[in-house]
Amino acid sequence: MRYLPLSEADRGAMLAKIGVGGIDELFADIPSDKLLKGLIGDLPRAKGELEVERLLGRMAAKNVAAGSVPFFVGAGAYKHHVPATVDHVIQRSEFLTSYTPYQPEIAQGTLQYLFEFQTQVALLTGMEVANASMYDGSTGTAEAVLMAHRVTRRRKAVLSGGLHPHYRAVVETVSGMAGDAVTALPPDVRAAEDLAAAIDGETSCLVVQTPDVYGNLRDLTPLAAACEAKGVLLIAVFTEATALGAITSPGQMGADIVVGEGQSIGNGLNFGGPYVGLFACKQKYLRQMPGRLCGETVDAEGKRGFVLTLSTREQHIRRDKATSNICTNSGLCCLAFTIHLALLGEAGLRRVAAICHANAVQLADQLAGVKGVKVLNETFFNEFTLELPGDAAAIVEKLAARGVLAGVPVSRLEPGHPELANLLLVASTEVNTDEDRASFVAALKEVL
Repeated sequence: MRYLPLSEADRGAMLAKIGVGGIDELFADIPSDKLLKGLIGDLPRAKGELEVERLLGRMAAKNVAAGSVPFFVGAGAYKHHVPATVDHVIQRSEFLTSYTPYQPEIAQGTLQYLFEFQTQVALLTGMEVANASMYDGSTGTAEAVLMAHRVTRRRKAVLSGGLHPHYRAVVETVSGMAGDAVTALPPDVRAAEDLAAAIDGETSCLVVQTPDVYGNLRDLTPLAAACEAKGVLLIAVFTEATALGAITSPGQMGADIVVGEGQSIGNGLNFGGPYVGLFACKQKYLRQMPGRLCGETVDAEGKRGFVLTLSTREQHIRRDKATSNICTNSGLCCLAFTIHLALLGEAGLRRVAAICHANAVQLADQLAGVKGVKVLNETFFNEFTLELPGDAAAIVEKLAARGVLAGVPVSRLEPGHPELANLLLVASTEVNTDEDRASFVAALKEVL
């Protein structure tokens, strides 16, 4: 009874109190086709602790660890080297156990690193202000769209065909629940879409990713001008934060809001999470920005101190005025980001970015030399799209059997577009070696 404290009578009384006939009614808002019909797979209902360890160990052994083979998977999550110092510092007890900094007088350390994090994000994105992080890049993008609606008082978002499909899906889900309109343009592999023509007087924001999901670099400057002329906010999205060490920042190109994924700095792949969303904007939109913002002040003795300057959140006293129901920031993950970036400094980040780009260019050149393979990008940072002479998903499986994790088939991200089935997204970072690239090329030749 220690772990199952409620009896059937207890549950019945609770359900009766809230006027629900059964537990299933609590999940009525979830579409029926998304509900599981039974137990997950062939998992047993109960096992002893030792048996569970053995069972989960056998299951885990079926995975191929990213660091154990040549690894070229990206599409929104990237394998970079994270210095051991990062893990050591975030596991210090004062960081690992810290919680929400409601009382600034006893949370100066937490508030200071959040302040430093915001400064780093503002510098990286070329924006005036940044918040203390979001959950991740996808939910941050949805929050940016909601913010644009509040600023412009319009309710339609236009999404570029180069936006990551998972980000698009999150925006569509959140917008659908809010009753907002979304115009999602079809997949744009070559960055050839006319985005300016897609915005009109009902549009609140244009959402564009650079580098986009297919690896293309996009010049946002003309789009920013077109958006400004029509009173539309330009939301710039990125999934590879390391790219900001090499490319022109979105802020320099005129973006109004910049949002993206910070995982590639300080945070490992972690099977897809937890990650850390970066969010920045122009100062004039500050009060519509979701989440927290830490600020600098002085205490009663004139000493430098830090406080929560802005935090209109749903759990606070003015929750009816809240800009968002985002309840927290990704504290430990943004601390890891801050430590890693502080270790690198500007020169170090630019050097890592240059190595990533050089490795990717070298790999693209070598793969383009394989018969039947074509690189579709004219420009890219560290990720590009390959056109293969066959089904990319099937080819990836054959390469995995030969010990090479070659990338992400576009069909996995866009299953409703069979015309993209022969496309493969390939990413290369500073961790890839000459031997890794040679293994990829040799295995691809063998498979084809």
